[in-house]
Amino acid sequence: MKVSTWNVNGVRAREAQVFEWLRREKPDVFCLQEIKASPHQVPVSLQEPEGYWAHWHGEGGYSGVALLISKTLCPVRPAISHPPFDMECRGSVVALGDLELATLYIPNGGKDFDAKVRFLESLIHFAKDRHAAGKRLMLCGDFNVAHTERDVHEKLRDPQLTGQTSGERALIDRLFSQGLTDLGRHFAPDDGELFTWWAPWRQYRERNIGWRLDLVLTSEGVTKQARSCTAVREFGTSDHGPVTAVFEGPLFDPEKVQEGSAPAPKKSNEPQLDLFK
Repeated sequence: MKVSTWNVNGVRAREAQVFEWLRREKPDVFCLQEIKASPHQVPVSLQEPEGYWAHWHGEGGYSGVALLISKTLCPVRPAISHPPFDMECRGSVVALGDLELATLYIPNGGKDFDAKVRFLESLIHFAKDRHAAGKRLMLCGDFNVAHTERDVHEKLRDPQLTGQTSGERALIDRLFSQGLTDLGRHFAPDDGELFTWWAPWRQYRERNIGWRLDLVLTSEGVTKQARSCTAVREFGTSDHGPVTAVFEGPLFDPEKVQEGSAPAPKKSNEPQLDLFK
């Protein structure tokens, strides 16, 4: 089973690149963040790509997440929900038997730091509650926190910057303490150049001067089946690179997946955009 996660920084701008990733990597689950589109604004070609169940969760040109789930992996449309702490369309969870897989876009915190703290604290409680209910978790997405100094290039380290403060890092520590493993570090514990976000100036991406913000977190049983977790710097024009985790063997029984309903069309006062201009 292969799971990719990518902050696309606008799905309308990255339509062809999402298709290219699906064609090239063939992920069983593709988690997207910062889609910057309501469901009716998503390019028609991506609303439900061939071979995938799709769920788009967004409101206009800001934030938003999506889940694309292979029909080969999951023969029926799985149930997808939004956690109770969801705000600004930042979280979707797909139920795959006793495995719950989430795409998450944690607030940056630059404009509303308290909202970021509340979101992370709620996510900690969510992980605790779902584990207590006997569920296994995979949390994928842009966490907007560089967990340790090693997750920021030495030229960019500043403990006063949002995303690097001790308080934010302590919240990530608390999240990990809920029985979750950061697969990126699990497979590359000493890699000081494992970054997933680069500021779009001074050739930072080309020089790999960045931050590691995009993570795949897994419960113990899921971690045992993980075989790799890699980040790709060279793909796409988003300021983030895709991260992909590969697992050996099935992570859930397809026969235990409860069928969900197709998402209802969301009414909007915004005009339908001409996506081909």
